[in-house]
Amino acid sequence: MQTVRDNLALESALSAWAANGERIAFVPTMGALHEGHLALIVKARTLADRVVASIFVNPLQFNDPKDLERYPREEASDLTELERAGCDLVWLPGVADLYPDGFATTVSVAGISERWEGEHRPGHFDGVATVVTKLFNAVAPNIAVFGEKDFQQLAVVRRMATDLGLCENIVGVPTVRDSDGLALSSRNALLSPDERRQAVALPRALNDAREAIRAGEPVADVLRQAKQSLVDAGFFRIDYFALVDAATLKPLDQPAGEMRLIAAAVMGSTRLIDNVAV
Repeated sequence: MQTVRDNLALESALSAWAANGERIAFVPTMGALHEGHLALIVKARTLADRVVASIFVNPLQFNDPKDLERYPREEASDLTELERAGCDLVWLPGVADLYPDGFATTVSVAGISERWEGEHRPGHFDGVATVVTKLFNAVAPNIAVFGEKDFQQLAVVRRMATDLGLCENIVGVPTVRDSDGLALSSRNALLSPDERRQAVALPRALNDAREAIRAGEPVADVLRQAKQSLVDAGFFRIDYFALVDAATLKPLDQPAGEMRLIAAAVMGSTRLIDNVAV
């Protein structure tokens, strides 16, 4: 596995593959990798000749500087895990590589980014769209692989890639979960042992809500009951718990077509997100 740290080294490393006509699958990450990230690498290996991953903690995605500061950074173990999963090249750009002095351009995806995470984390998806555009321009992948846990992010990236013609295929990989059902996330490490035990109420509420909707219970009642179950479990703030159209992320008050239940809630000082297909 090759490890490169600047744009020129990346270009040099990719040029031989391009000359041979090899297809590239790309997995952007912010590090602190877990089995969910590694599942993306494994999926990417089935889709292309070469797999490239990036590790970059993107400052534009954080509304709170303290949140950026406390985001876990585990480069040595990340590199070991990426090599074990079959990654061919890891790119670790610095902030100056992606945002040089005077950088003044952002990418904004209207509509699909404005509700839910966009409402509670202003500017977050501008940061996502901007960094992914920069990463795509540098790697020029044929395929990019993202996890479905950040479902709105996946939808935003798909819209952006289509609109700007940056990548021909954006692939979503189902959420990887711990044995008790909690979605794997780098933020789980910030939970205390007691909070970790209580946090499983989030996927349980989503699954219970899905079954209730399938059984024909009124959507408004189902959502109200789900939110109360999270409060009872110790979540002190619920940013949203909603049934949405899977393509547009518009809220639904009646079941219709392909849907997602999406949720974000805070346990202790840690904000968790999750979703399930309906």
